Amino acid sequence: MAVRKFKPCTPGTRNKVISAFDDITCTKPEKSLLEPLKSSGGRNNQGKMTMRYIGGGHKKMYRVIDFLRNKDNVPATVKTIEYDPNRSARIALVQYEDGEKRYIIAPNGLTVGQTILSGSGIAPEVGNTLPLGEIPLGTLVHNIELRPGQGAAMVRSAGAFAQLAAREGNYAILRLPSGETRMVLCTCRATVGTVSNPDHNLESHGKAGRRRWLGRRPRNRGVVMNPVDHPMGGGEGRASGGHPRSRKGLPAKGYKTRNPKSTSNKFIIERRKK
Repeated sequence: MAVRKFKPCTPGTRNKVISAFDDITCTKPEKSLLEPLKSSGGRNNQGKMTMRYIGGGHKKMYRVIDFLRNKDNVPATVKTIEYDPNRSARIALVQYEDGEKRYIIAPNGLTVGQTILSGSGIAPEVGNTLPLGEIPLGTLVHNIELRPGQGAAMVRSAGAFAQLAAREGNYAILRLPSGETRMVLCTCRATVGTVSNPDHNLESHGKAGRRRWLGRRPRNRGVVMNPVDHPMGGGEGRASGGHPRSRKGLPAKGYKTRNPKSTSNKFIIERRKK
């Protein structure tokens, strides 16, 4: 997997860096695993804008992803590696021995024709999903459950991985991409390997239109607004805006917004790095 850089033939290609898509093996998705995806434009059920800077964008269909991986001890063969417009990672179409097809988040290094498994008592190989209690220490994992049977909730974006650092009693200690170290029950499942498309962070849109295709509208800085619109607005000339804060007045830098009574605090050993 690599990225493509363009010659500056036009202003839009001068800084454009996109994925080479050399890992994609199929251009048409599996129809049985598609669902319609409604675009809200940032409006609620009354038509009022509740989220700014959202709207437009290319029409998309949702690919139903199997985050549970609950078809245990049934071998599945990788049929295709595909692009998914709804996420940064690649997805893989797998077919089980009984003929059922499912989409999964493709790990880095997964190839067409490879066989993967899920369940207890299987080998900790790339693409296999098994409980954290059975994965060797030091292994890189992704698609981690927070509660047994919930389905993958953590470490799902392109190039991400967590490391299984230790085990204490019923809990596994994971070092997450953010730098946070936390405990997760050993009965929770995780997939071995790192998430595909690791060069995603090297991509650059190159022009505003490419962001519009993704459904992202222009974003105004608070400093250039009027005092009625933003706490940092107003002033003569190019005023700096005072203390950085959100539109609601909450400080933007260094102010802790996490609830100190959050029940998950007891599972966090070390907070993420600032």
